[in-house]
Amino acid sequence: MTYPPNVRTAPEHPRAQPPVPATVPVPPQRGAWSATAERLRAAATTEPGRLRIVGAVLALLVVAFGAVTAFEITDRASAADDVVGRSQPLSADAAAIYRSLADADTTAASGFLAGAQEPRDVHDRYDRDIKEASRLLVKAAANTDTSTMSGHEITTLNEELPRYTGLIERARANNRQGLPLGGAYLRYANQQMTNVLLPAAERLYAAETGRLGRDNDAARAWPFFSLGLGVVALAALFWAQRRNYRRTNRVFNHGLLVATAASTVVLLWLAVGHTVARSELHAADVNGQQSLDVLNHARIDSLKARANENLTLVARGAVLTPDGKNDKYETDYTTDMKALGEELRRAGKLADDDRGSEPVKKAVDAVSEWQSRHRTARTADDSGDYEGARTQIIGPKDSTGESFERVDDALEVALAHEQDEFTRAAKDGRGALAGLPIGAAALAALAAVASIVGVNRRLSEYR
Repeated sequence: MTYPPNVRTAPEHPRAQPPVPATVPVPPQRGAWSATAERLRAAATTEPGRLRIVGAVLALLVVAFGAVTAFEITDRASAADDVVGRSQPLSADAAAIYRSLADADTTAASGFLAGAQEPRDVHDRYDRDIKEASRLLVKAAANTDTSTMSGHEITTLNEELPRYTGLIERARANNRQGLPLGGAYLRYANQQMTNVLLPAAERLYAAETGRLGRDNDAARAWPFFSLGLGVVALAALFWAQRRNYRRTNRVFNHGLLVATAASTVVLLWLAVGHTVARSELHAADVNGQQSLDVLNHARIDSLKARANENLTLVARGAVLTPDGKNDKYETDYTTDMKALGEELRRAGKLADDDRGSEPVKKAVDAVSEWQSRHRTARTADDSGDYEGARTQIIGPKDSTGESFERVDDALEVALAHEQDEFTRAAKDGRGALAGLPIGAAALAALAAVASIVGVNRRLSEYR
């Protein structure tokens, strides 16, 4: 389109630009925890919200109480079960290994001293001791990790026992032929027993007895966390019921009352059950295991003393103490008898009834008789009456061997009694914890449900 030359066109007005909107601040993002806390704060401003929080806290507390109780008592019950079924039997087996080895050494010396023809009953007793030690070593190896100290000692005993029996057989063979070399082999065997086998057996016994002590301590440890949590849960339940009473003037809320009763039962069961278990396990230790330990050492001391007494006549002064002044075996006999007397005195103090003290008294009397007859035998030997001394040591009547048998029989009776005492008390202690883990979990679940039902009963009044 054309316009006349003198006509001016009106300037076009610029289009209005849309207004620039102002910047609106974006609210900061809140985390899940912050959002939850905000919702809880909002809920806590109303009574229904507060009731829901109270119900959740109560349910959480009683469930935690039941779970922790079940966990801690399961741990204590497992330790008590180990005391009864594993640790103490292994400790007793280790002591039996020690006794069997010591008795085998004593019996071998007695048989050698009897002459070229070893009495059949002595030979059979030696064989029974060796078979018993071998059987118990196999049993112990099957229940022990080879990497532990006990496993190492069992390996040592299994390796060294055939060497000892080989020396004994050589001593017997030479003795039957009337060769003096038999006495040398017997002394070598005794050295093998005294320096290698018995120390290894003693370390095995100490290791197993130490494990028994640790299991006993673990079973008797107080479940402080469970007890504390139970007190807190009950306090919270009482507070909730008091709050309910002050706001509604209603004395009882059946749900909260059931929860309180269930929690109280769990707490009392926990306290009483563990107290009884702790008491019985303590009695098993004091009245059983401590006496067993002393009596085992006493019996071993008597066996070692008897072996040294026999070897005194076998060696006939050929082996002296390091200073060269005294007979080694007679000196060792004196040391063993002194230790035996001390162990018997301790056993007498630990015995808590007549059945335990009576055999110990018999052993003390037999030891006195043994020492008196030994002095008579030594007087005969020192005066050159070897046959008279031998009869006094291994004779069928009025001999030190007869006194030794009386000591050994009395100690065996005392050991059997104390073993029964230990087993009965330990089983009672284990039984006191039976059912508590499952019962605590079930009652805690009941208390949690009852707490929620009781709170919901109050919430229904606001609908």
